[in-house]
Amino acid sequence: MKIGYPCLNHTLGDKGYKTFRLASFSQERFIETVKHNLDYVRRILDFNLTHGFMFFRISSGIIPFASHPVMNIDWQGMFEAELYDIGAFIRQHRMRISMHPDQFVLINSPRRQVVQASIRDLIWQTQFLDLMGLDGSSKVQIHVGGVYADRRMAVRNFIANYLGLPSRVKERLVIENDDKSFPLNDCLKIHEAVGIPVLFDNFHHDCLNQGESLFEAMMMAKGTWKKKDGLMMVDYSAQEPGARRGKHALTIDTNQFSNFLSITQGMDFDIMLEIKDKEKSALKALDIYQQIIQKGTV
Repeated sequence: MKIGYPCLNHTLGDKGYKTFRLASFSQERFIETVKHNLDYVRRILDFNLTHGFMFFRISSGIIPFASHPVMNIDWQGMFEAELYDIGAFIRQHRMRISMHPDQFVLINSPRRQVVQASIRDLIWQTQFLDLMGLDGSSKVQIHVGGVYADRRMAVRNFIANYLGLPSRVKERLVIENDDKSFPLNDCLKIHEAVGIPVLFDNFHHDCLNQGESLFEAMMMAKGTWKKKDGLMMVDYSAQEPGARRGKHALTIDTNQFSNFLSITQGMDFDIMLEIKDKEKSALKALDIYQQIIQKGTV
């Protein structure tokens, strides 16, 4: 099992990724920003290697305005060497990388312009992973999208638009069950139609399910992953006490996490901790997992 966290590292003591407003777009500003962001990712990866985190989600904000019509810079060629160098580090240490476009990426939207913008976003993130020389286990994860008042049509739109995606995008794309619209069962139906792997989110499953137990649900999701996709990816979180339903925990509840590992004992997967304090909770989770390994109960 590889354990990781998404996007930011609070321990490194800076604000992380840089960006800028569209009105300030210039080649000079763009190059400066991307160089900073790539350096930040490399520093995180160094930290992760030191602390035993072999799974990391790179922010989709790493290349500002990459899919925007304003983009007139060949960033792929400009940063090819830097990206390949980062990828070599990842491959050398057998790390795993993922990306997660923002909520505006909706390939099942009834609006063609939204679908086209979404596809552009998926294409550049796929290119980003390709330029690092990473294999098909490095995934781009999205949600099914909106219901748009017609669930069946929304699923059909996803399937139709997925089938029209470039092959390189389809090789990296996975869908995850969400907490409001499309539970695991809907994702499995889409998998049956097009073969896309289903990334399982335990917290979303707690919020929205059709009666499947955690173990049953994870086994069903696991069946959607082929060897070329790598181990099943799982997003892990829990409810923040006293907050609105669906709000992710600020820090990990070690008892809940231990129970999760107990329930999933014997199942192979890599886990992304969607906990607000990032690497701080990841350190606790890794310690729990290593203690269980030493006891021989996983």
